Amino acid sequence: MSVKDLRERIEAEKANHQQMKLNHAVSPIEDTSKIRKAGKDIARMLTILTEIENKAE
Repeated sequence: MSVKDLRERIEAEKANHQQMKLNHAVSPIEDTSKIRKAGKDIARMLTILTEIENKAE
């Protein structure tokens, strides 16, 4: 996956995460672990992006 693709994916996942949090605030969902898992997935992708960028330097 290229850096550009990874950045686009991260932005899409961030938007999805924000939407899940907003939906949960309006009408609570049963499985709140999905919100936490999405946040952790974003953090993992950001870590990989940082590693790729540091390796390129």
